Amino acid sequence: MITYVINDGVHVPVLPGVSQNYHNLSHHGRDPEKLKQLAIVQAEYLRLFGALLERLKKSEEGDSNLLARTQLLLGSHMHDGNHNNRNLPIILAGGGFKHGQHLAFDEDNNTPLANLYVSMLQRVGLDVDKFASSTGTLAGLET
Repeated sequence: MITYVINDGVHVPVLPGVSQNYHNLSHHGRDPEKLKQLAIVQAEYLRLFGALLERLKKSEEGDSNLLARTQLLLGSHMHDGNHNNRNLPIILAGGGFKHGQHLAFDEDNNTPLANLYVSMLQRVGLDVDKFASSTGTLAGLET
């Protein structure tokens, strides 16, 4: 397991059109200029993530590739800049799960994110049925 932080939030990313740090931009208060800069930063994050996925897909391993054998989770600790940590934006790639879909959940009666973690742990062969606040596995990921 590897955890990778792209930006620590207090440094200004070296990107054309960006003059503020991510933390300040995330507390945008609907300011158009901050939203514009935040979009630039987040687009770059997604571009880098996509490039990583492509490299893994092109890396052969036996009769498969590293993307098929690797689970990648891209997420955020906040839904928006108001310290809302409900209904977080999460991307799951690789690892043999069903992809090419958007799973949306009820914001008020949400499925615990920990259910995704249980699904991921089970996929790597761990015999677990509970993690933190989970209530089971996450439906919709089955191939």
